[in-house]
Amino acid sequence: MKKLSAVSVPDLHGKIALVTGASDGIGLRLAERLALAGAEVVLPMRSATKGAAALDRIRAAAPEARVSSRVLDLSSLSSVAALADTLLAEGRPINLMVNNAGVMAPATRHESVDGFELQFATNHLGHMALTGRLMPLLRAGKARVTTVTSSAARTSKINWGDLESVKNYSPVRSYGASKLANLLFALELDRRSRVAAWGVVSNAAHPGTTLTNLYASGPNLGRAKPAPPRSDHEASCEVGHVRSFR
Repeated sequence: MKKLSAVSVPDLHGKIALVTGASDGIGLRLAERLALAGAEVVLPMRSATKGAAALDRIRAAAPEARVSSRVLDLSSLSSVAALADTLLAEGRPINLMVNNAGVMAPATRHESVDGFELQFATNHLGHMALTGRLMPLLRAGKARVTTVTSSAARTSKINWGDLESVKNYSPVRSYGASKLANLLFALELDRRSRVAAWGVVSNAAHPGTTLTNLYASGPNLGRAKPAPPRSDHEASCEVGHVRSFR
């Protein structure tokens, strides 16, 4: 098998990058790579313990890295607003934003504190609200915003008659709907930026299939252990590519 070379990243000194879901997996490695390129990296996370561990790992890889964590529960709109207010008060332009955090296919239906289906709330609504609230800083930084979607979006639909999956919950179907919403959001953000000349570039990306903690829902999400092997259909939904819309 051909060994993949490291992705070339330009010098990012003087840039501020915000990455959600960077406590482990793809988000952590991305934050580490951005820090190595010189960016100041801000990591909003739910868990202070995981946040501290992520900072330690990044600093070990990049001793001169400027990296900090913030408190954020994407499933809570009040938490999103609190983080946004803090960053707006600091008033520092954001140059890169990666909407990466997510929840995938909990076996049973759960609601956010605001009453939304958990996957839709975390994967889509939280990121959309955070991006919208931070728009002044994103515009000031002429930011590139990348929203992590999934190839599952290609075979998914949004059921407007049961948007919160109250009548009929399916773990995979609800996940796919949230990822389709991510994709539509990324496209619409880019369209609006072009029309209004905001200077913000919006991309959507599917990072491919990577075995991270996204594949294991804990006991609080209806499972006592990692999910069993997926069906061929579920696996096909997770094999895709990265696509940039600009």
